[in-house]
Amino acid sequence: MGGFTHFDDKGAAHMVDVGDKDITERQATAAARITMLPETLVLIRDGKAKKGDVLSVARLAGIMAAKKTPDLIPLCHPLALTNVTVDFELDEDANAVDIRATCKLKGRTGVEMEALTAATVAALTIYDMCKAVDRGMEISNARLLEKSGGKSGPYKAS
Repeated sequence: MGGFTHFDDKGAAHMVDVGDKDITERQATAAARITMLPETLVLIRDGKAKKGDVLSVARLAGIMAAKKTPDLIPLCHPLALTNVTVDFELDEDANAVDIRATCKLKGRTGVEMEALTAATVAALTIYDMCKAVDRGMEISNARLLEKSGGKSGPYKAS
């Protein structure tokens, strides 16, 4: 594992120069989980939340967030994403929604931050849309699941 790349030799933060990197196809998938009361999950599952279709709005929020990542995270490069998907799986045994976001592009730097941003903003949106009935929801397990492309090669969480 190498050193931090966002600091120069004097310790000042800087944007990494990716101009000399090869353009390759890159993909990253991230996940997050939001746990809630059983009644809240039923509202989401049955499409009966007062604010509307929670998962559709969360999907759109995640996609939009991926595209806005460089506006949110200092030193992230603006990227021309070619695809963003945000998918949900309801875990009724755990009273949770599992979120999975995948970002793709052909470029000089990876899309890990975009995938993580998509997954976490989708979770935050679920919280926002359901907070009137369940303020105790918990967002957890935000993590990179896998990435491919680029000089550092593939990564898959164990």
